[in-house]
Amino acid sequence: MTFLSAIILLGIIIFVHELGHFLSAKLMDVRVLKFSLGFGPKIISKRYGDTEYIISSIPFGGYVKMLGESPGEELKEEEKAFAFNHQPVWKRFLIVFLGPLFNMLFAVVIFVCVFLYGLPVLLPQVGDVLPRSPAERAGLMKEDTVTAINGSEITRWDEMTRIIHNSPGRSLNLKVKRQTEIITMTIVPEKKMVRNIFGEEREVGLIGIKPSGKTFISQESLTGAIGNAIGRTWEISVLTVVAVVKLIQRVIPMETIGGPILIIQMAGEQASLGILNFFIFMAIININIGILNLLPIPILDGGHIMFLGIEAIRRKPLNEKFVAIAQRVGLGIILFIMAFALYNDIIRIITGRPFP
Repeated sequence: MTFLSAIILLGIIIFVHELGHFLSAKLMDVRVLKFSLGFGPKIISKRYGDTEYIISSIPFGGYVKMLGESPGEELKEEEKAFAFNHQPVWKRFLIVFLGPLFNMLFAVVIFVCVFLYGLPVLLPQVGDVLPRSPAERAGLMKEDTVTAINGSEITRWDEMTRIIHNSPGRSLNLKVKRQTEIITMTIVPEKKMVRNIFGEEREVGLIGIKPSGKTFISQESLTGAIGNAIGRTWEISVLTVVAVVKLIQRVIPMETIGGPILIIQMAGEQASLGILNFFIFMAIININIGILNLLPIPILDGGHIMFLGIEAIRRKPLNEKFVAIAQRVGLGIILFIMAFALYNDIIRIITGRPFP
């Protein structure tokens, strides 16, 4: 089931990405020669019109091959109007960019469906109060429910913690429901240094409480679901970019890079937790794939966009020999990263080290 979950996950993500390239190429009257899910030897292939549709044996990728896409490709005069490299820069940009964009848009669609279906959300109810904490000194008790902070209504645990974390050393006025009684109290969150998801220390406010674990199902209207889906996709996109920067800065250790084995493991884990978790994981991976494909590395979509930008500034195409060499270098970089990620996966399995 784990492997099957990973194949379904990767198959859908790759299909969505390549569909973006394929549809934009068709829209721009560029001839598509091959549409392949996977690499390597063919398992199934079928030709419809100009395009051969292929399912290949290695499922970790895919490609859309267009007429005139390869450097040095010889074309007949009548083929040039339908060749990728004979299109204006803006058309080629759209064809390249719509692959990653489709991944991002598909993530938005998944999140819209998730928010419409409904997610379990923690209630702002206290489970435990730590001894000698600001919460205990203020009189907060187990099973108390925080309903407002400084006049702002609170309905979720994360709303409450966000305000508390952003208020170290500042006085907060809480409205608390205790059984049938409404109580007001003042709490000053203690200043504490904690590590964020990147391992960096930052100052936050803490009052010393734990959630009760009780939840409610939060369902959004269509407009609310769309707004939250776009917001969530943007947040994860920014987080992905920041993570890449932190990797380069060595703030995040290189050992955290995961490869295909980790994806297979995580896909299986999320599928075992339920279809909702699996689709949320799929949305996150779609965003990661979309963002990472825009990195300015030759052979990735971002590398093609970089070359198109240079071509637009120079007002003439780049030398085909230079492009071919750059793509080989880019391929070498990608293969090295994939090999390093696979090495991390194997070491993680051998040593039993959990993923950070």
